[in-house]
Amino acid sequence: MAELKLKKYTSPDTGSEYLGVGEPVWSAIGNTPLIQLQNVTRDLPDEVTIYAKAEWLNPGGSVKDRPARAIILQAEQDDKLNPGKTLLDASSGNTALAYAMIGAARRYDVTLCVPKNANKELIKTLRAYGAEVILTDPMEGSDGAIKKARALYAENPDKYFYADQYSNAANWLAHYHTTGVEIWNQTHGEVTHFVAGLGTSGTFVGTGRRLRSYNPDIKLMSVQPDSPFHGLEGLKHMPSVMVPEIYDTELADENFEISTEDAQEMTRRLSREEGLFVGISAGASAAACLQIAKNIERGVIVTVFPDNGRRYIDEPFWEES
Repeated sequence: MAELKLKKYTSPDTGSEYLGVGEPVWSAIGNTPLIQLQNVTRDLPDEVTIYAKAEWLNPGGSVKDRPARAIILQAEQDDKLNPGKTLLDASSGNTALAYAMIGAARRYDVTLCVPKNANKELIKTLRAYGAEVILTDPMEGSDGAIKKARALYAENPDKYFYADQYSNAANWLAHYHTTGVEIWNQTHGEVTHFVAGLGTSGTFVGTGRRLRSYNPDIKLMSVQPDSPFHGLEGLKHMPSVMVPEIYDTELADENFEISTEDAQEMTRRLSREEGLFVGISAGASAAACLQIAKNIERGVIVTVFPDNGRRYIDEPFWEES
């Protein structure tokens, strides 16, 4: 069979380069479209627009493909990850999927510590990629998974590369070098507000720092749950958890605390009014965007929709009117 040749072409809208055949799966990460919300924003002034990065279109299905790729490639460059070592980390969701996908493609063993009450589809998918899944105490949440990963690494440091997404600078730098640049180019430098949820905080910190480097006047708004006990998978209530080392507490101009109920309602609205079947953390960010939009007269608000709603389809809130 003749070898297929790589072909590059450039989007006339964004200037982004897209790859044709012959590239590995990790090369398809990034350059996601920016989608304008049209209907949930119908009561806003014409001079206020809201856009969302469609991060579920990454090959692993989420924004976490970006930091996972950066962490792995940086570790290889630093000779911390090489054939024979196992990639180890803790994750309750999308980062685990990204590690498993890229690890399989780059031929690494992958061990992931995941809370036992994590989404069942997630756990099945991780195992489908060939990853070893170690289930941790559900009452300890992601903090318990972190503690287990640290213990495994301490017991056998020669076996593992401990990726430690919560402390690894490659996490936020992935967004500094990709997400922030894409948003700036896609809005032609007109973005005025950036909104993102806080989990590891990598998306908010990296993208926010990059946008600020372009324009110091851009407002950076973070989003988190309004209480320690919440249903916003992927987001952290920072006052009650182990705070990620990469989190910059001075970066946000304002922090929005969103209730689970408000996020769920907005998630339903995005599906039914915009045709965007997204995850609950996207609903939380969209709810914050609308709060911001109602208090400004002019602006271009950009947020990130981290994943789609497929993993959350069994959640009962979808059945509510």
